[in-house]
Amino acid sequence: MDILLGILILSFIVHAFSIVPFINFLYHLKFFKNRSAISKEKVDEASTHIRSKARTPEGGGLLILVITSLIFSLCLPVMKYLGFEITHVYPINDEINIIFFTFISFGLLGLYDDVIKFFEMDRQEGYTGLKTGFKFMIQTVLGLIIGSMMYVNLGIDIIHIPFWGIIHFGIWFIPVAAFLVVAFANAINITDGMDGLASGLLMISLFGFLILSTSVLDTPLSIFIALWLGGLIAFLYFNVFPARLFLGDVGALAFGATFATVGILTGKVVALMIIGLPFLVDGFSSLLQILWVKIFHHRLFPIAPLHYFFLKIGWSEPKIVQRAWLVGIMLVVFGIWLALI
Repeated sequence: MDILLGILILSFIVHAFSIVPFINFLYHLKFFKNRSAISKEKVDEASTHIRSKARTPEGGGLLILVITSLIFSLCLPVMKYLGFEITHVYPINDEINIIFFTFISFGLLGLYDDVIKFFEMDRQEGYTGLKTGFKFMIQTVLGLIIGSMMYVNLGIDIIHIPFWGIIHFGIWFIPVAAFLVVAFANAINITDGMDGLASGLLMISLFGFLILSTSVLDTPLSIFIALWLGGLIAFLYFNVFPARLFLGDVGALAFGATFATVGILTGKVVALMIIGLPFLVDGFSSLLQILWVKIFHHRLFPIAPLHYFFLKIGWSEPKIVQRAWLVGIMLVVFGIWLALI
C-alpha cells in the first residue's frame, strides 16, 4: 500500500503542474460551449444552469487520460527493473490491454463528440454533436469488444453475488459486461452536470476500488487506480464550485466505461452496482424521463436528471454536490463491506 500511495502522490504532482497550462491552452482554443448550445427560449433550471457555465472550458478528462496512460505504461517496467513484486489475477498483458483499450477508445469517442460540438462542425444539423443513436451504437460495439476480451483473453464468465454464490454466464457474460460498460459510461456522462459532482463521486468510488484491488492482490489494476486517483484529485481542485474546468465527454465517457471495467476486473460486480449507485440513479432518471415523454407524451418528473430536480426545489449547487458526496461515501463503505464478507 505504501508504494501505491507514493504512485498516487506522483500522479497528483505531475497532473497539478500540468493542469494550469492546460486550462490556458483550452481557453486559447475556445474549447467550451457557446451559449447558442442551449436555446434562449428554454428557461428551465437545467438550461439556465448550463448557460451559466458556457464559458468554462471542457476537456480536463483528456489531460488525465493522457498523463495517466503515459505513467501507467512506464510504471510496471520500472517496478520490474527495480525488483518490486508484481502480483496479478489475470494474464498481465491481456489485463493491461483491456484497461488501455477501454480508457482510450471511449476517450477518443468522447473527444470526437466534444470537437464536433465546440468547433460547430455540425452547423447544418444544429449544435448537437454526434447523434445519440450513432454514439450509442459505437458505445455498444466497444462494450461488446471489451466484454469479448474479458471472456476470451481473461476467461471471465462469472459474477459473484454475496449471500448467494457464483453465477456462471458462459458466453452471455459478453453482453452483460457490455451493458455495464455502456451504462456507466452514459450514467457518469449525465451525472457530470454540476461542479464537482461526477468527479468527486468518482474519486470517492475509486478509493473503494483501490481497497478492493489490493485485497485481491492485483498490482496492475491497483497501480492504474492509484494513478487515475492522483489525476482526479488534481482535477477536482479546479472542478469544485465555481469550476474553472470540466471533464467534457472525453473524460466522462472514458471514466464511466473504465469505472465499470475496473469493477468487473476486481470480480465485485455487486459492489460496482452499489458503489456506482449515485451515477446509475442520476442516469436512469434521465433515461426514464426520455422514455416516458416518448411513450406518454408528458413528463414523469418536473425536470431530469435528478441533480437538476434538487436545483429546481431550491437546493444550491454546492449543497447538492456535497450531499451526493456523503451518500457516495456511505455507499462505498457498504459496497466494500459486501465485497469482503
